[in-house]
Amino acid sequence: MRIREYVVFLYRIFLVYLFYAIARGLFIYMNRGLMGDYNTSDLFYYGLAFDNCAIMYTNLLFILLSLLPLWINTHKKFQKVVFWSYFIPNTIAYATNFIDMAYYPFSKSRLTSASFAVIEHENNKMKIFSSFLGGYWYMFVGFFLLIALWVFLYKRVKNVEEPVAQKKSYFGWSAVFFLGFGTLIMMAIRGGGFTSDTRPINMLDASRHVNTAPQADAILNTPFCLIRSMGKNKGFKEYHFVDEAYINESLKPIKQYNREVATKPNVVLFILESFGKEYWGCMNTKTHIPDFKSYTPFLDSLAQHSLVLDNAYCTGRQSIHGMSSMLAGIPSFQVAYTSSPYVKQPTQSLVSIAKEMGYDTSFFHSAPNGSMGFLGFSNILGFDHYYGKNEYNNDADDDGHWGIWDEPFFQYMCRTYSQKKQPFLGTIFTLSSHHPFQIPKQYEGKFPKGNLEIHQCIGYTDYALKQFFECAKKQPWYNNTIFAFVNDHPNQIYYDLYKEPITGKGAAIMFYSPNPNLVPKGVNSDITQQIDIYPSLVDLMGYHKPFRSWGRSVFANLPDETPRAFISDALMYQMMQGNYIYIIDETGKVNGVYKKEDGALKNNLLGKEDNAEIQKGIKDLKAFMQDYMDRIINHKLNN
Repeated sequence: MRIREYVVFLYRIFLVYLFYAIARGLFIYMNRGLMGDYNTSDLFYYGLAFDNCAIMYTNLLFILLSLLPLWINTHKKFQKVVFWSYFIPNTIAYATNFIDMAYYPFSKSRLTSASFAVIEHENNKMKIFSSFLGGYWYMFVGFFLLIALWVFLYKRVKNVEEPVAQKKSYFGWSAVFFLGFGTLIMMAIRGGGFTSDTRPINMLDASRHVNTAPQADAILNTPFCLIRSMGKNKGFKEYHFVDEAYINESLKPIKQYNREVATKPNVVLFILESFGKEYWGCMNTKTHIPDFKSYTPFLDSLAQHSLVLDNAYCTGRQSIHGMSSMLAGIPSFQVAYTSSPYVKQPTQSLVSIAKEMGYDTSFFHSAPNGSMGFLGFSNILGFDHYYGKNEYNNDADDDGHWGIWDEPFFQYMCRTYSQKKQPFLGTIFTLSSHHPFQIPKQYEGKFPKGNLEIHQCIGYTDYALKQFFECAKKQPWYNNTIFAFVNDHPNQIYYDLYKEPITGKGAAIMFYSPNPNLVPKGVNSDITQQIDIYPSLVDLMGYHKPFRSWGRSVFANLPDETPRAFISDALMYQMMQGNYIYIIDETGKVNGVYKKEDGALKNNLLGKEDNAEIQKGIKDLKAFMQDYMDRIINHKLNN
């Protein structure tokens, strides 16, 4: 028998589970502010099923080499092969958990294979990696210390080299143990047994045990998410929940407005990198947060003359999602539409409509051309001009990490607009309010550092906006221009309110024009969302033809257009409508119904409360899922 070999083998497998548990503990600790109320032991207990799967996948070669009866299993040279077959895949897999610990506060979801679709579009990968390494050096130190401890513990228990005396017994017991452990491996990979009512576990299964997405992500581990999403990053499938008549009546995906405008207005859309709602004073007048502090003095002053949407939500989680949400009204869920195989189809958008109306269209982003995939998607949308770092052509203003600082690039944009024929549509995706959270040296000490690294960066970009408007108001195009402002996603969080899973996905949206006839001023607290920007601007531009939009114009106030928000999540479909929040998984199963005030998702009303409004809300969300998939998969995005 090979009793000592099996003991050593089980000890080595136990070490993998031990270090996965340590990684989970660190993940929970680092993201504890996002977790809400949770039972720590539950997160570890339910996480075992996902650890089982990831560990068995990544250790298959090690398991085979350890269990196969090869006579030389205990030889020193063979044990070296076993050592490397154990530590190479485990070190790589373990590293992904640590990358996620740093990345999660920004992405609010575990890394999946789809995440790499964002990275592949970056032209300055080495700069970004070195910046990441510098900003999170302690994560790398911790990772290597744990790997060193792991190697030390591995070597503490060794096999003793011994010859095989009784080959029949050796092979017989080896076969029994191999078959027995092989069965356990298959069960672990599936996440359960082999009965007809069980299926291999996936990322959605983590949500069965908890109330919030961060808790589900604590149950998961990154190697599992990468393995389960591999080859599945299409993320799109057709549904058949309702008939087309219901979709057209209730969801109303084709919009049409009849606003008359004297002169076609220019439109400038600012997509503000990481400008979380909690940083804006004008977005928090009703939140009653004790000792609240704003980091956007200019935007707050502009808000006094603007339409402020203070109850809006994000329809994307990452920068790449923002462009499709705001410009084409296409939200992102498990997978970014812009990273999918369907992205190259003809797509009706703010850009295509503006061009149809005779507008000059431009996209500005001060990173190296092609960064984030913006250049490619801007070409799909049909922008006439793309202005990036190449066109700016002055590396003296480079921040050393991402691209040109916001202030000089905004001035360049102002000058560029003045050279254009009106009307024009311009969109800028800002840059400086981003990790590693630096500002130009000449402004050190000018902006409040606040409580988070990002706070002074928000102050800097807010100041850059002020300087842009100092330039813009001197230009002949200024008084006939509509300015729209929106954040792409939240970033670092300080206030507890914004650590809640729904409230934390709040969007900051504001419309301004120096001409009061173009944009009314005030505060609109109806439920709104990022994809409402596209139809709202189309309405203000005076477009009268039907067009595709899952959002609505906040200026039309039509009684048959229901205020709602499809709130982006990596695992679930979420919608706020009327008095409730609805959560449905990708199979169509309803996972939760909550009061709209329950942004922390603490009190699930599913099975406790039922009424006509809830039934309609569930049906409306399913109708959206169906129409969303149908239009994307079957190339119906061009109206």
